Amino acid sequence: MDNQETRNVTPCAQTQTGQASCSVPNALGKQLTPWVMLAPFLLAFLLFFVIPAFQTLQLSFTDSGLTETHGYVGFANYIELLQDSSFWASLVQTAYFALLTVLPLTALGLVMAMLINRLTRFAGLVQAIIFIPNILPIAVMAMIAGWMLHPTFGVVNLVAGTDVAWFNDPDFAMPMVAIATIWWTVGFNVLLFLAALKNIPQDLYEAAKLDGASEWGIFRFITWRQLRPVTVMVFGLQLVASLKIFGQTYLLTGGGPFDSTKVVLHYMYETGFINQNAGYASAIAVVFVLIVLLILLLQSLITRFINRRG
Repeated sequence: MDNQETRNVTPCAQTQTGQASCSVPNALGKQLTPWVMLAPFLLAFLLFFVIPAFQTLQLSFTDSGLTETHGYVGFANYIELLQDSSFWASLVQTAYFALLTVLPLTALGLVMAMLINRLTRFAGLVQAIIFIPNILPIAVMAMIAGWMLHPTFGVVNLVAGTDVAWFNDPDFAMPMVAIATIWWTVGFNVLLFLAALKNIPQDLYEAAKLDGASEWGIFRFITWRQLRPVTVMVFGLQLVASLKIFGQTYLLTGGGPFDSTKVVLHYMYETGFINQNAGYASAIAVVFVLIVLLILLLQSLITRFINRRG
C-alpha cells in the first residue's frame, strides 16, 4: 500500500527542488495565458491599424500618387492644407452635420427610452420597430431616404403638398441627411438608455415617492444622476460617428449641391482616389484625426468639470 502511494505521488511533491521546478512552469503558464488570448486581437490591431496609420503618416510627407511613391516633400502638404479653403469648408460642413445630429440623437434616444420604459404592453414590439432601421445597410437606408424625399413621388412631398427637391437644395440638403441619419441610428441609443434605466434600483423611486417628490425632482435627482455616465458615453459615440460621416452624404447627395454637403472624409476621398494625390490625402487624414482627438479631449475635460461640480 505504501509503495503504491509512493508511485502515485508526482516528483513535484517528493522534494522541495522538484516542487519548485514544477511551480515555475505553472506560474509561467498563468502569465502567458492572457497574452495568448489577446494575441489574435493584437495581431489584427497591428496589421490593420498601427502599420497603416504609420504608413499614412509617412505618406503625408511625400508627393505620392495613388499607385506610385514620389519623393519626400517635408511639411509642404501640411502648409498647403492650412491654406486650402476647400478643406476648411469641408470641416465646417462636418461640424454642421455634427451639430445637427449629436445632441438630437442623444436627447431623442433618452426621451424615447424613458417613454418605452413606462409602457406596460407592447414595449418589446415598439423597441424592435425603433431598432430595425439600425440594422439596415447604409445603401438600403440611402435608398429609402431617397424614395421618401423624392421631389416627384416622395412621401414627404405628397403629405406636405410640396415639390421641394430636398437633396438638391443647398439649404435643405444637409438637414435632410441629418434627419435620415437620426432615423437610421437612434434605435441603438434607445437600447443603451433602456439598459441603463432597467439597472436603476426601484427602491430609489419608491423612497422618493414616499417623501412626496415630484416627477421633475425624481428625474433630476435620481434618473438623470443614474443615467449621466451612459449619457456621456452615448454623446461621445455619436460625436465620433458624426465627425467621421461619409457614406450618407456620398450616397444621398454626392457632396452637392455646390459642395454644401462635402464633408472632410468626402474631400479626402476625392483627393486621394479621384485626383490621385495620395500624399495630400494622407495629410488631410492626419490633420483630421488630430482635430477629432482634440475635440474628444475637450469633451472629456468638460465632462470631468461638470461631474466635479455636480
